[in-house]
Amino acid sequence: MLIRIHDLHRVYEVGSEQVHALNGVDLGVGANEYVAIMGPSGSGKTTLMNLIGCLDTASSGSYRLDDVEIGRMSDDDLARIRNQKIGFVFQTFNLLARADALHNVELPLVYAGIKHEERRKRAREALELVGLADRMKHRPNELSGGQRQRVAIARALVNRPSIILADEPTGNLDSTTGEEIMVAFEHIWRQGNTVIVVTHELDVAAHANRVVRMRDGKIESDTPNPQRRAAGAPA
Repeated sequence: MLIRIHDLHRVYEVGSEQVHALNGVDLGVGANEYVAIMGPSGSGKTTLMNLIGCLDTASSGSYRLDDVEIGRMSDDDLARIRNQKIGFVFQTFNLLARADALHNVELPLVYAGIKHEERRKRAREALELVGLADRMKHRPNELSGGQRQRVAIARALVNRPSIILADEPTGNLDSTTGEEIMVAFEHIWRQGNTVIVVTHELDVAAHANRVVRMRDGKIESDTPNPQRRAAGAPA
């Protein structure tokens, strides 16, 4: 099992009150799974994604990634895991306005200390993978919303992570463009990545093999998607 979560709690101090964002979550995700996490606002789904992505740490409980206990790791170790094993895609594209698509995709490799030639090669490959081979020199303001999100996906892929985490990746897009983005995620999954998508949209969750529903900081249900399951696992 790639991800093992047991009795995970996350409590925030808000003034004199405690907010239990996660309240005893148990979850396992295998390599090459495609999972959608759903729930209403305040259900804990984004908090769970932030913990899986090592952007936040639990108040109590266990989170093991690749059989390593994340709660015992230093900030430097967590940063290394984020850079090497996890790619993030957010609702807001978070691209540098003055940089072209190629440079935006290269950025994680700069932080990883990869040499210039190898950075360029891998950034080009990532952009080709998401169908933007002809837009590499375009800046964000020269791209459509869907193209900008595909640049963000390419940036998430460029370090060749095992896990792709996406938080409402189609939230700023129209339905047609959103469907194109979900096709891109399916292609990534079929390439062998583990894909975890946080969404409140049923048509986005329909692309996943499993749907985990959250409410009040707990997992309410965890069920396979029969339609997607019939489509088979990645080759």
